[in-house]
Amino acid sequence: MNLKHYVLTALAVSALTMPWAGISQAAAVDASAQAAAAKTAAAASSATAVKADTAAKSDEAAAKAKQVKYSLKFNAKNYTKETLQLDGKDVAFRAYRNVVYVSKPASVAAESMSIFIPEAYFQKGGTVNGYTKETAPIFLPNGVGGYMPGEIKEPSANDRMSGGANASLVALSRGYVVAAPAIRGRTTVGDDGKTYVGKAPALIVDYKAAVRYLRYNRHRLPAGNTDKIISNGTSAGGALSALLGATGNSKEYAAELKAIGAANERDDIFASMDYCPITNLDHADMAYEWMFNGVNEAHQSSAQMSPLLPLKSGFMPGAIKAGDTVVPLGPGPVVQGDGSTVTNRPANAPTETSAGTEMTQEQRVASDQLKALFPDYVNSLGLKDRQGHTLMLNEDGTGSFADYIKSIYAASAQSALDAGEDLSSLDWLTIENGLVKDVDLAKYAAWATRLKAAPAFDKFDLSSGENDEFGTSDNTPRHFTGFALTRDKKMDATMATWDDIRRMNPLYFIGQKGVTVAPHWRIRHGAKDRDTCLAIPVILALTLQNNGYDVDFSSPWGKGHAGDYDLTELFDWADGLCKAPTKK
Repeated sequence: MNLKHYVLTALAVSALTMPWAGISQAAAVDASAQAAAAKTAAAASSATAVKADTAAKSDEAAAKAKQVKYSLKFNAKNYTKETLQLDGKDVAFRAYRNVVYVSKPASVAAESMSIFIPEAYFQKGGTVNGYTKETAPIFLPNGVGGYMPGEIKEPSANDRMSGGANASLVALSRGYVVAAPAIRGRTTVGDDGKTYVGKAPALIVDYKAAVRYLRYNRHRLPAGNTDKIISNGTSAGGALSALLGATGNSKEYAAELKAIGAANERDDIFASMDYCPITNLDHADMAYEWMFNGVNEAHQSSAQMSPLLPLKSGFMPGAIKAGDTVVPLGPGPVVQGDGSTVTNRPANAPTETSAGTEMTQEQRVASDQLKALFPDYVNSLGLKDRQGHTLMLNEDGTGSFADYIKSIYAASAQSALDAGEDLSSLDWLTIENGLVKDVDLAKYAAWATRLKAAPAFDKFDLSSGENDEFGTSDNTPRHFTGFALTRDKKMDATMATWDDIRRMNPLYFIGQKGVTVAPHWRIRHGAKDRDTCLAIPVILALTLQNNGYDVDFSSPWGKGHAGDYDLTELFDWADGLCKAPTKK
């Protein structure tokens, strides 16, 4: 794939009408002119990006000539002994904090990890949950949300997302070694204090580098089986976990890994745990409108989220200014202007208002057009269910793929019914004799409500976090779909390079020669999650399943955009894999 790929969307939509102000009548009628304009704009964008990257690399080379190199050898003597309580029981462990996991970090703070090892493994013959220091799996959580910098996931007994102990502490209690890396994100400024070093694909490069560091130190780590590394993340962190699982040992990241001094090791993993992954960004707008078209109120805050320059290198500021409003960043509930509080959303997820805002005519037209594009995309994938039936969509958006989505929501609702919940007030469900018989997707969308106005991800005005993620090293946001690029009224709008778009989408690597995909996957997307459309994680799960990988997918009832809400089940699943007899 190359430049042709991201022009395809513009080619497909060029025959559709575009009645809003700013699009000429000639452009709306003349499909070939529109397509040519899209191709020219995309080509110019790529040329501009290449020039910018060349200049950035020149500056980077000069800076690195003065850079101090860090040792990649793990120091087993530098630790503290600590204890936390979980369910009234002590969880004792050794903490090796702030270990720089690359030799030439762009940001020391953002490319360090902390490693936590159960104390029992330092005793002769010590075991936890049936694991020994040699067999203990390595849990690799990331703290990424909103494509912002991911902070180290320290063990904690008071976690906002889980409502109790966080995944790192539960993992330790179950005998896992926890390796928790900090990871660059879209607001990360390098140690030079000037350059944004966390734009795509930096976050996956760092996650890979952390895996490579662990493998490089397999004989220096006091405990941990580097053949049983398991990633975990939520939202954009779920997308990152999926990327890590899908791109093992791909050579497409080699230059970036070399630039930061990553260890020369494998970076494939054993299993990937992904909560509500915000992924497949170059097709997510289509999927969103296929589901939410016709729901014309959006609940996402309209504040412009492009960040200001952080006050210090490494991570983000505590808040950004959006017009006259100061928007807080980081974990914790978001207090809205009307005093309502939206809780249990991942750190740095889009802010949400309790009252909806009507979409503009331009946004409604975009919704119609994007919905019309989705069937061709789905049909190009050749997806099949477990029985081998091909999943397709008709032009109107109905078809076997839609029925498959219905079956997932039906299974979720059935689990709630079986647990004794009263769902009789939900008009999108047809229930007979205690069984869910049918799902009305249009009524579901109205019930769930729309979070994001069209386009949901690649905004015409470049205001989304994803536009920022695909931005330049001087913090200029960019488009990542031809659809949005050709509708941006600013003449200087540019497109991210195809390489960057591709390397942020796990679907392009599954089944690719020379790539080692994780054999085991656990993917969750809540039944009332509308930060992205259910179709997006379903496409990921089906693609993996169709390529022979072990996939555990479901849409838990009562869950919105959240993660780590079922840690007992999560680690039961992981234990079942890690303790299974090795196949010869």
